Order: sequence, then C-alpha cells, then structure tokens
Amino acid sequence: MSDLLLPVVCVSARTLPEGWEQAVVETWQRGAHVKTQYDGPNDPPSRDAIAVIAVSDPMAEPRIHRAMPGGIRDLIFYVEEVVSGIHDHWIDPEHGKWQYTYHERLTAYTVPGLPDPINQLDYVVEALAACEYTRRAQAVTWKCWEDAGYEHPACLQRIWARVVDGRLCMNVHLRSNDAFKAAFMNMYAFTELQAALAQALSDRLGRTIEVGQYTHIADSFHIYGSYFEEFEGFLRSLEQRNFEQRTFRTADVAEIIAEAREEARREAEQK
Repeated sequence: MSDLLLPVVCVSARTLPEGWEQAVVETWQRGAHVKTQYDGPNDPPSRDAIAVIAVSDPMAEPRIHRAMPGGIRDLIFYVEEVVSGIHDHWIDPEHGKWQYTYHERLTAYTVPGLPDPINQLDYVVEALAACEYTRRAQAVTWKCWEDAGYEHPACLQRIWARVVDGRLCMNVHLRSNDAFKAAFMNMYAFTELQAALAQALSDRLGRTIEVGQYTHIADSFHIYGSYFEEFEGFLRSLEQRNFEQRTFRTADVAEIIAEAREEARREAEQK
C-alpha cells in the first residue's frame, strides 16, 4: 500500500460517527500531501485519500458526532435542504445566486431538448419496486454541459440503491469531500435521504423496507492544510473523551431537532 500515490482508506463500522471518525483519522495518518485550488499562500498541502466508508447500520445510535461543524440546527437545515429541497428557491445563477442544490438535481434534473424535468428519486423507487435486486436504480447530479464551467460544481455525483434481505442499501459517490468540515454532515443527510427512500418504497410495495447498509465513496477525501491546527485539537479530544462523550444520541437532542425542523418548515412556507 505504501507505493500508492493516493492511499485508499477503507473503513467498516456499525454507526455513522464511528465510520466518519475512523476515516478522518486514517486520512490524517496515511493521506497523500496534495495541494488544492483553495489553499492560501502559507497553507500546507492537504492530506488526501480515496475513501470507502461502509456503515452497516446507519440509523443506529449514537447518530451524531459532536465534532461536526456548526450545531444541531445547522445539521437539520442541511438535511431538509437535501431531503426536502427547502433551499431550491435559492437557485438563480443569472443573478449570482446558487447554481444548483442536490435536491434539485435529484428530483428535477433538466436536460436540453427535454420538455420536462426528471425526478430521479421517483425512478429509483419505481425501479426497485419492479425489481428489488436491480443494478439500475441510480440517480446522478453531474451535467457535463454546465458543470465543467462552474467554479463550484456539485461534489455529490451519484446515488445507487438496491434492496438486500428486505433492507435498502445505498451507495453515495462524491468526486470531492471535505473530510473534516463537511463529510459527517453529508453522510448524515444522505442517510436521512436513504430512510426517506426506504419509506417511499415501503409505501409503494405495501410492506416494510428497512434502512440497510450505507457506503460513502469519495475520490478525494481531504483535510485542508488551513484546518490542521483545528484538526490537531480534534485528535486531542479523541484521547480525552470516550466515544459516548464524543457523540449525541438522537434522544439527547430531540427537542433541538424538532425546533429546527419546525423552523425549516416555516422558512420553506415563506419562500
């Protein structure tokens, strides 16, 4: 493995916080030193690796890692952005606003020459309802005719799903993933989307489909040089606190989650 230009970090864990934590630590220890397009003049090169993080029970507790950027409110607003599209109305590139959201690309994917947008998540549910073991249930975000010219093109590239033993398994593939300051929130939101797809499929089939394995794949799983001092503080916290002290169970923050969801709902209604 030592002769690889880009090390491959492969992690298997039961819960999201375990998987994310192990992956960022291993990236710090083994990652290649690679410059980025966002480095400041005095920033050291990032630590970078290819990451494959397999989580066997993504809905198991504890679900939330305390080291994520922001707070619970930020996390829930991001979930609602990905799953419910509360910020789709911010898309307005002609006036300098957002060029896309993940939700918009997944549920209203537009193609030049086609009259109507495509809801790819509906397709995923219908494809799995027709054949649970199909290999064709996927949704993509990349638009080569647009994204090649964007300064900040979508990091999420593809979602792939399949039902195994009555559980919806989902793979998410990203071209680029900020390991320390974005990946956990990404993983949490994508597993919430996974749960929503499992529920939609359950409704479609008239029987329960549980949430199964979640696999997070990143071509560039990186820790920016500008974060190194902060990341070293995170490493010290791993030595000073046990796993329960480093995480939240959903019940621990249920009131904050409920308040944030209500706030997000009100914001969406006022758009």
